[in-house]
Amino acid sequence: MSEELEYNSYSKIKRLSDEELTELWHVYLADKSQKTLRDKLIIQYIYLTRYVIGRIKMNLPATFTLEDITSYGVEGLIDAIERYTPDKGARFETYALMRIRGAIIDKIRSQDWIPRSTRRKIKEVKLVGEKLKQSLGRAATTTELANAMHMEKDKLEALLSEDTQIGSIYDKKGTADESVEIIDTIQDDNLQNPLEQLVDKDVKKELQFALKRLPERERMIMVLYYHENMTLKEIGEAINVSESRVCQLHAQAIMKLKNILSTSRTDRLKQSIV
Repeated sequence: MSEELEYNSYSKIKRLSDEELTELWHVYLADKSQKTLRDKLIIQYIYLTRYVIGRIKMNLPATFTLEDITSYGVEGLIDAIERYTPDKGARFETYALMRIRGAIIDKIRSQDWIPRSTRRKIKEVKLVGEKLKQSLGRAATTTELANAMHMEKDKLEALLSEDTQIGSIYDKKGTADESVEIIDTIQDDNLQNPLEQLVDKDVKKELQFALKRLPERERMIMVLYYHENMTLKEIGEAINVSESRVCQLHAQAIMKLKNILSTSRTDRLKQSIV
């Protein structure tokens, strides 16, 4: 890359203005063979990689270091930049977050770090655990399981700690012919009726229209805060301004949204931006 990329020194990166970033995208999208421009975009969006790594929930063996995970995330970011086409309607930040997370999980899943002998032992432990559950009428304790396996408790715990799996709500369960994604088996206690769904659809359209009328920086803050669940401090680090300034910009964005929507917003819309 033409510029040095240091994951732990993002605050030292010079952030481009909204206008400069828009122009950079315009030039790069016109000719994606320009690797120098691609590298500049990577520098500007590296904070997305750090954000994903900070929030992805997984227990990894010591064989995976922060540098390993970071490199996987950067690969996902590069892939996102090279594949991104704005005409599909998705914001780059939203698209990139999915690609980065997907790249990290795919890389981890592709590396089977557990030896076959260990996998066989783990399978045996699970089978014994199921038999104990049936006979006891409850899940066996670690001590009971260790005794049944004729193993020391600490060794059993160490063995089970190796059984680390990266799961996703989009993984499939069941046979090939009848498999369903896990997300489809989760009951939604807050499921809306058709009328509420239509109202919410209209509300979202109005909000999207209003958000497009905000300045780029304020729009980004709203997206990162409400959609990506970043804190004001994290957003400040991402756009290279103080936390108090982000708070001011957030308040300004809220007031502008209220003014934009004041003539046509519904009660549900009022509640969504209070």
